[in-house]
Amino acid sequence: MQKHITLAAFISLGVIWGSNFIFMKWAAEWINATQITLLRVAFGFIPLLLVALFTRSLRKSHFAYWYHFVAMSVLATTLYYFAFAKGTALLPSSVAGMLSGSIPLFTFLAALFFLTGEPVNRNSVCGILLGFSGVVLIAAPWNTGAEQVNLTGVLYMTAGALSVGISFVYARKYVKPLNLNPIALATYQTGLSLLMLSIGTDLYDIDAVFQDTKAFIGLAVGLGVFGTGIAYIIYYFLVNRMGAIAASGVTYIPPVVALLIGALFVGESVSLIDILAMSLILIGVWRIQIARKNAFSKASSPDS
Repeated sequence: MQKHITLAAFISLGVIWGSNFIFMKWAAEWINATQITLLRVAFGFIPLLLVALFTRSLRKSHFAYWYHFVAMSVLATTLYYFAFAKGTALLPSSVAGMLSGSIPLFTFLAALFFLTGEPVNRNSVCGILLGFSGVVLIAAPWNTGAEQVNLTGVLYMTAGALSVGISFVYARKYVKPLNLNPIALATYQTGLSLLMLSIGTDLYDIDAVFQDTKAFIGLAVGLGVFGTGIAYIIYYFLVNRMGAIAASGVTYIPPVVALLIGALFVGESVSLIDILAMSLILIGVWRIQIARKNAFSKASSPDS
């Protein structure tokens, strides 16, 4: 029974993350990226806070590490969500979703620069080359005219992937040793992000999104409650059940989900080149994960 629950949670999280892009696209027709980020974080903070209070996960002693929470709120929430909202507004939702699959590539690069012990071997180098070949293939800077992909949108998506990738490395280096409750950490970083966004966001015409029921429900429920709050809860549930490396396999699902939603339900054009590019990114991520798994297995072997 527990295996079925874990599998259902794994698939659900992939679908939730993969559907985020169409919700951002709908909202972007009415409000700007900063406003989307503010409302997403606000509606996502509610379930996180309720769960944190119910489980009594918050502690006064945690606030000794407030500077780590600020860093995580900037990297893993504010900049990440804003860049993805901006990029999705400029791109088809399917393309934005495919580019989101590059997050593990940027995580690996950040780890190479800021951590020791990351494996650099044939698998990891091949994975990086394949993955970024897929990103370049999606951007296709050589294309001109009607088929040209918005390069600014691609840059925003890669900036968001880089930001959250750095946040994973920051958390591993500075936050993980603190042994904090994951729900508490998610609540602190989301709450601080909400505070910063509340101060820095221009609220003019933010209520325009209420004019479209689809856009508002997608933003509040799909992107906020599920895509942020419940997604954090499910992710940390999976980490506890499966371990961080196995749980990270969920990143293979969102690009595929976003592609299917864009093609089947929104009518976005998807070419064989797009599918090839997404495949290159996912294969690249897989090669990097294989390299890490083999290296850590060797390091923990009694004979090593």
